[in-house]
Amino acid sequence: MHFRGLARLIVLPLLAVVVRPPVVGAQADGSQATFRSGVDLVSVAAVVRDKKGRVVRALTEKDFVVTDAGQPRKIVGLQADDAAPASIALLLDGSGSMRLGSAKESSHQICEMILGRLRREHDLAALMSFDTRLLTLHEFTGEFDRIRVGLGDVEAFGSTSIYDAIAGTASAVAKRTQKRRAVVVITDGWDNASTLSPQEVAWIASTIDVPVYVYAVGELNPNWTLTEQSGPAQRSALFELARATGGDVYAPASQASLEAAHKLAAEQARYQYTLVYAARPAPGSREFRRIEVNVRRAGVRVQARQGYYAGLPEH
Repeated sequence: MHFRGLARLIVLPLLAVVVRPPVVGAQADGSQATFRSGVDLVSVAAVVRDKKGRVVRALTEKDFVVTDAGQPRKIVGLQADDAAPASIALLLDGSGSMRLGSAKESSHQICEMILGRLRREHDLAALMSFDTRLLTLHEFTGEFDRIRVGLGDVEAFGSTSIYDAIAGTASAVAKRTQKRRAVVVITDGWDNASTLSPQEVAWIASTIDVPVYVYAVGELNPNWTLTEQSGPAQRSALFELARATGGDVYAPASQASLEAAHKLAAEQARYQYTLVYAARPAPGSREFRRIEVNVRRAGVRVQARQGYYAGLPEH
């Protein structure tokens, strides 16, 4: 499928972020779903970590503070079942640059580590790859040995469309009913063929409720800047994409740091709080609303998506 067409097709699934009564419509161009009601309920997945990076558990609704467009909102539901099933999509870079160095070997090792932490009786995994196309090598399954075999089908050649591939993969994961959902991207960071602009990437990142975790491997794109200490102008679009979805970026330089990064990502994907809060009704025109999630506890950090679009033009 050509990705310019995909960029249009993925919009409806990615906007399934607002839960409301069933009065539904759409724009004439199909670019966004309409949801209208007297009360809007917004769902946000959040991960809470302490100063040492450990996941904080056993929080209640009273511990969280949510603001929507700068206004405090009442939390009407919280789900934090650690045993809930997970749907994890592994997205491997299949571009020619991944042939360099140890990139391919590292990507297989990361996938094996992730699969080793999933539970066959509860969790699901899918395997996807990309160069200038998004390829589904294996649909979601609990038979993880099939995913392992599929790793051998990932070929490294051609150009790279990272942003298009992340958008398409997040769309597929967003359809899953499991409470714990995530996209794990393994790439060297080069992108020279995406049809999605940085603005479109930022829009998608802000409106989906599927965390994106990026593992940087191989000969990294020198334009990558992976730390929060860098200013916004210096941080890569891929870094901003991951953070905007409530995910993160890891660039492990050794086996020890790879294992530590993997453990952290696995815990974040597993121990997500799902918050539901009451927002004001959608306006008659599309409006971006920024979300902030905080915890009434010192020394903790919350990762959650940063916003969503509400409302459509009246017809």
